[in-house]
Amino acid sequence: MSKNGRENAGTTTPAFNPTLPFFSVTGKTAVITGGARGLGLAMSKAIPKVTAHYADVSAKSDVDSAIAEILGQHSQITNLVTCAGFCENCDAIDFQPERVKRMLGVNVEGTYYFATGVAKHMMECQISGNMVFIGSISGSIVNVPQPQALYNASKAAVRHLAASLAVEWANKDIRVNCLSPGYMLTEIAMDAQILVDNPGLKAEWESKIPQGKMGAPEELMGTVAFLSSDASRYITGQEIKVDGGYTVC
Repeated sequence: MSKNGRENAGTTTPAFNPTLPFFSVTGKTAVITGGARGLGLAMSKAIPKVTAHYADVSAKSDVDSAIAEILGQHSQITNLVTCAGFCENCDAIDFQPERVKRMLGVNVEGTYYFATGVAKHMMECQISGNMVFIGSISGSIVNVPQPQALYNASKAAVRHLAASLAVEWANKDIRVNCLSPGYMLTEIAMDAQILVDNPGLKAEWESKIPQGKMGAPEELMGTVAFLSSDASRYITGQEIKVDGGYTVC
């Protein structure tokens, strides 16, 4: 004790535990669906080493074969990012049954098949797993003026599927979160017929975004890396919106 009755501070320097290593994805094996183009291609750039595998995500047999092929090459899967999906702008009363089946097959069933297939492997091998489903702000708001009711519904399903599986698999040490982008500058989005037919629509969208611009796909990489890393290990069942502030207005 010091003369003034206060205990002197110890002379031992506490161990410094840097934060940055928690954000690393080194040593992880991630499956990224839809990685050939658009947002999926941008996501794949957040992973140090990439190999390509083909699968129709809406066909369970294709998904199972792709997972087996990946495991044969990489031995284990620690992370899943589901980017495969598409949007069509069409009045609901004109949407053809085969397109309904295709959209729900890719956007919802594809997410479900890959998630459950990868989760089965994680459980069998007792791997601490991590999944990020790519949703959309369209899963929680109604976009104006473009008609896309079925797409919005499919992304709402993806968002709630993430929350439901997060709870179901929490005791298996598998985390599931949803990343929901806003308006993004992908080639697919910019080539959409609705923008061809409405040249001023992009400016209208951007006028409603507080940051005043559409996002670049690369601006999602940091959030994907964060959710895929140990830095977010106490986050599960959540939706993170990356939209330039669009949905808070």
